[in-house]
Amino acid sequence: MRKVNLREAAALLLALSLAACGAPSTGEATPTAAPGSSSAPRSSTSMSPPSTDQAIVGTVVRFAVGAEAVNVTIGEDSPATRDFLSMLPLTLTLEDFNGREKIADLPRALQYEGSPGSDPKDGDLIYFIPWGNIGFYYNTAGIGYSDQTLHLGTYDAAVEELERLEGREATAAIVR
Repeated sequence: MRKVNLREAAALLLALSLAACGAPSTGEATPTAAPGSSSAPRSSTSMSPPSTDQAIVGTVVRFAVGAEAVNVTIGEDSPATRDFLSMLPLTLTLEDFNGREKIADLPRALQYEGSPGSDPKDGDLIYFIPWGNIGFYYNTAGIGYSDQTLHLGTYDAAVEELERLEGREATAAIVR
């Protein structure tokens, strides 16, 4: 009796597998759920980069040294923001540049093709293509639009708060 049940189960499994493989294609990929999982969306506790346009916008990245922290909110989806988020978490050292921004080198250049340039404002986190670094702008007087300056997000912190991170190893990580 046991052998019959195993054969029937194997035949049923084979038939289901073949039916799934032989379904006509509409040219569109349809998501499938793993056995025992729900097809309803679920929240993720992972700190990996978001995977949809809506999930990218509003992502908060925290730059922290101990209890000192500056949060950056991603305001748009672009290849540069996606690649930046994919690098996190990482450790950076901020330094002042020209009395205008706090900058930090990234471990590698971002993939930015297709990302729009920007007209930076005070409170912007940017990626500067020629140097491959990020910058927290706090004095943009006289700085205009550039295809080489890519907007990553915005922050709401005083220069003094940025200075507390300067010259120390800051951890950048997605917090929500």
